[in-house]
Amino acid sequence: MILPGFIRNRIDLLKKKTLNTANNTLETFIKGGILFLFCVTIIWVSIFLYVVFYYTYVPSIEHVNSVNLQFTPCDSNNSDMDKGVCSFPRAHVQLTKSNQLLMVGQPYKITLVLEVPESNRNKELGMFLVCGQLTNKGGVTIAHSCRATMLRYRSPLVHMLTVLALSPFYVSNLLEEKQILQVELFSNFEEDQIYPVTDIYIEIQSELIEVYSSKLQIDAHLSGIRYLMFHWPAVSAAFGVSFNLAVIAFIVSLSWWQLYGPYPVSGREFLFSKLREKFSPSPERRLSDVEPLEDYDDADDDPTILKLKDSFEEEENGERKFVLERKMSSSEA
Repeated sequence: MILPGFIRNRIDLLKKKTLNTANNTLETFIKGGILFLFCVTIIWVSIFLYVVFYYTYVPSIEHVNSVNLQFTPCDSNNSDMDKGVCSFPRAHVQLTKSNQLLMVGQPYKITLVLEVPESNRNKELGMFLVCGQLTNKGGVTIAHSCRATMLRYRSPLVHMLTVLALSPFYVSNLLEEKQILQVELFSNFEEDQIYPVTDIYIEIQSELIEVYSSKLQIDAHLSGIRYLMFHWPAVSAAFGVSFNLAVIAFIVSLSWWQLYGPYPVSGREFLFSKLREKFSPSPERRLSDVEPLEDYDDADDDPTILKLKDSFEEEENGERKFVLERKMSSSEA
C-alpha cells in the first residue's frame, strides 16, 4: 500500500515540475518575442525618423531643365535675310507651377549650359552677353543678372593639328567640333519664402550666335551638416539612427518607470508608517507596503491616530531635551 502512494506522489510531483517547466518556457518565449518585436519596432522607427529628416533637411543637389531658345526670323524684305535671326534668342523656363522648388535659406548656383559649334561665325562673334531674370508666380522680378562669355580661343595651327589627330573620330561621328559654354548667371542665390521663384527668363544678346542646344542647371551649395549627410551618407545614417534609437529608448524607459516604478512616499505617509512600525504588534513593514494616504482622510479626527502622534512627538521632544541638557553640561564644565 505504501508503494502505490509513493509512486502516485512521485507522479504528481513530476507532473507539477513538468507543468511549471512548460509554463516557465512559454513565459520566457513570450517575453523574448515581445522584447524582439519591441527592439525591431524601435529600430525601424529610428530609421524612419532619420529618412524623414534627411529628405526634409537635405535639398536636391541638382535641378536640370531644358532651355528651348526662340527668336524672330527675318522676312524676305529684310537685308539681314542671310543670317536668318532678327532678334535675340530668348527662352522661358518654368521651374514650378505653385510649390517652392528651391529650399529657403540654401545657397544655389544657377548656370546656363550652351552647346555651340566651332563655326567661323561663332569664332568671329567674340564676346556676347547672356542675361537671366528670376520671377515669381505673379511676374514680379526677384533677381536679374547678365554675364559675358565667348568661345575658347584656339590658334589655327592647334585647331588643324587637333582635327588631324581626331579625324577618325570626327568622320565616324563619335566626336563633334563643338564647345560647351557654362555661363554662371547667379553664384549665390537664396530663395525668398515670401516670393518663391517659379519662372526664369533667358536671353542671349547676340543675333549672330549659333547654338546646338542649351539647358539650365541649378546646383545647391551644401555646407555643415548637409554637406556631411550628402557626401558621407553611411556614417551620417549610422550616427543619426543610433541617436534616434538612444532617444526613443530613453523615452520608453522613462515612461515605463513612471507607470510601473516604485510608488512615491510622501511626508505624511512616512509619519504614519513610522507610527505603525513603533506601536503595531505585527512585524515591521516596508515603505512599499504603506497604504495610500487616501485611506486616512479622517486621520486628524481619529483618537487612536492622534494619541500615537502625540506620543511620537513627546518622544521626539524628550530626545531633543536630553541632547540640549548634555550640551549645557559640557559647556558649564
